[in-house]
Amino acid sequence: MALTQSKRVLVIGLDCAAPRFVFGPEGFDLPNLRRLMASGCWGRLRSCDPPITVPAWSCMMSGKDPGTLGIYGFRNRRDRSYDPMAIATGADVREPRVWDILSEAGKKVVLIGVPQTFPVQPVNGCLVSGLLTPDTSSTFTFPAELGRELLDAVGDYIIDVPEFRTDDKEGLLERIHALMNNRFDVASYLMGAKAWDFFMLVEMGVDRLHHAFWSHADASHPKHESGGPYAEVVREYYQELDGRIGELCAQAGDDTAVLVVSDHGAKAIHGGVCVNQWLIEEGYLVLEEPPSAPVPLEECRIDWGRTRAWGSGGYYARIHLNVRGREPLGVVDALEIEALRTEIAGKIEAMAGPNGKCLGNRALKPEEIYATVTGVAPDLIVYYGDLHWRSIGLVGCDSVFAAENDTGPDEANHDFDGIFIMEDGADRRGKCLNDLNLLDVAPTILRLMGVKIPADIQGRSIV
Repeated sequence: MALTQSKRVLVIGLDCAAPRFVFGPEGFDLPNLRRLMASGCWGRLRSCDPPITVPAWSCMMSGKDPGTLGIYGFRNRRDRSYDPMAIATGADVREPRVWDILSEAGKKVVLIGVPQTFPVQPVNGCLVSGLLTPDTSSTFTFPAELGRELLDAVGDYIIDVPEFRTDDKEGLLERIHALMNNRFDVASYLMGAKAWDFFMLVEMGVDRLHHAFWSHADASHPKHESGGPYAEVVREYYQELDGRIGELCAQAGDDTAVLVVSDHGAKAIHGGVCVNQWLIEEGYLVLEEPPSAPVPLEECRIDWGRTRAWGSGGYYARIHLNVRGREPLGVVDALEIEALRTEIAGKIEAMAGPNGKCLGNRALKPEEIYATVTGVAPDLIVYYGDLHWRSIGLVGCDSVFAAENDTGPDEANHDFDGIFIMEDGADRRGKCLNDLNLLDVAPTILRLMGVKIPADIQGRSIV
């Protein structure tokens, strides 16, 4: 019987799952995902700006963009001071997410490993927090006593892959598989032990796998070598993951709508651009004394009286202007902001790479890409080399360009396209959907569950 409103919805989140390995000619043999696709619908899911775990999962589950959430990355400026940026935790998400809306409507929810759910908040059901949780000695569940029950039943709860940027590939691969299996073991236990209408888990192992082993699966990667001991590890992981997905879907039952989604995709990393080194060389950032070796900007004394802009590293770059009356020692007049942003953006987009060819950068103004801008947003959001290049915050470098990530071994950067697969019992016949957006997931879930979609949600339901 076709479901117009499902009694229950299961969301399986795969952080960083890439369309190339799931859809199309390069797709692996994934029978369970193929079955969901064949009877449901599927397509590439466009992520938010920026396409990174924080804020992407919160954007997906709130139906609102980063500007509305006021969260622009893992770290954010708390105020206009020069203090170091702070990690964005669940306490920083002030917009209701799907489980908040469903809880208010009386639906029972179970959440496992969703990023930005620590510190834990009450829900109508159970919550096991995810990425950014310190450890299981903290209160990592709601209700609090669920933590002890879970550890007794499963033996452990692995929050993330420890030390995933390492040259110890063998040990890392074991830890990545251990996380995946533990996440699904926890899900299987809670699915059987707790009442639920909405069930969601997020598996972080895919992201850690891509960062460590992407070159072995992508012939276009600068470090790709055919053959070798790790040539099949990405395919084997996806196939083991597909098996666990099949088991969980079978346990959920045929009357459950299933969504398999990723917050962003991945692509080969070609190198890094030292954003602050570039700002120094262009005369926008001035240090009181240049360092003798590459160091983070935070370890340097900045001459704020002569600095007009500074930046931060990461998967993308954020550039902040030192505005008079806004920052403590600002020098840029408010009337000069627009001209200065346009000037810096133009230089960034014209930047040539190490080979002398235009790198293909984009510099975006927050107010032009978000419905609204809250919190302390960067003045420019910068993507280097169509995200084949990441941003590096070091100064004192010999070159603006770096061959390696400054935070450890890394073979992949994030890409905009993630995956979306939905099987809800309707006769969709494997339809491929176009123009899917991350913000469409929340209203789709609410519509499936027969709960009113709030008027301020920015996405659209696809059912």
